[in-house]
Amino acid sequence: MKGNILVLAVMFGFIPLSIKAQKKPTIMILPSDNWCEMRYFMTTYDNQGTKVKTPDYQLAFQQDTEIGPVISKIGGLLTSLDYSIKDAEQEIKSINLRTAEDNVTYSKTSGASLVESPLDVLKRRIKSDVLIQISWHINKEIGGRSISFNLEAFDTYTSKRIASSTGTTLPSYDPIPVMLEQAVKERIAEFDALMMKWYQDQETNGREIILTIRCWDNWENDLETEYDGEELTDCIQDWLKQHTVSGNYSLSDGTESFAQFEQVRIPLFDERGNALDARGFATQLRKYLNRPPFNITSKVMQRGLGEAIIVLGEK
Repeated sequence: MKGNILVLAVMFGFIPLSIKAQKKPTIMILPSDNWCEMRYFMTTYDNQGTKVKTPDYQLAFQQDTEIGPVISKIGGLLTSLDYSIKDAEQEIKSINLRTAEDNVTYSKTSGASLVESPLDVLKRRIKSDVLIQISWHINKEIGGRSISFNLEAFDTYTSKRIASSTGTTLPSYDPIPVMLEQAVKERIAEFDALMMKWYQDQETNGREIILTIRCWDNWENDLETEYDGEELTDCIQDWLKQHTVSGNYSLSDGTESFAQFEQVRIPLFDERGNALDARGFATQLRKYLNRPPFNITSKVMQRGLGEAIIVLGEK
């Protein structure tokens, strides 16, 4: 009888959410910046006149014989814990990282632009919740070789570190991917717990993004212009209070032509159940400002998944 009641409860959704299978974040695994630097898998791109070095993941996957199997082993461990793994190597094959400096957005009239780093382009294309970076160093030992490794997890929206694990394997003559798999496996429970603690916070308090409002210099209005008796900045803050999770955001800086909102907590999903990122959230605000009483034309520009800029006055 009890078994029948349980079956009916599951069928009709009477089991509390707390004991249902819990969704886990999506993950992308890449070699760390330090690992790429030590193995000379770096490239340089032009960020508005400034030369910036960044990992050349495409070259690393093409030329290094260890990184692919290592990522596969670690991905297998995380998949066994019900994480969804996004295949960075396959996505990288379709992205020409060496022309990332050309991936800019221009104002149709003033020519202003926004540059994304190659990693930001990759994050936006794959849209994972967590970026895991792995690095390791081989030590010569009497009984073979040991490996010192560092495994770190970052929020792809804010680049904040959410979990890390370090250690050194016992001396062995096993292949490096096998040694790393065993070493990570011994520490994966704590690593998993840290990531789930972060993700539960995201589900409860919302995903954190940065939202910046700017004005084109040829726009006749600014953020102090009044609409129905309220300055535009105040109108935007009223909208944010209604559309962020629990009204959580912080106006960190602002003038008559500039406002930066940090720690903006947005829902993980929109009303259609699609994953919501900074651009999607900013687009909702853009559409709101395009309606009366504002009737403001504006452009949304994006930097990675976790930062969006709305420029008021024109496309």
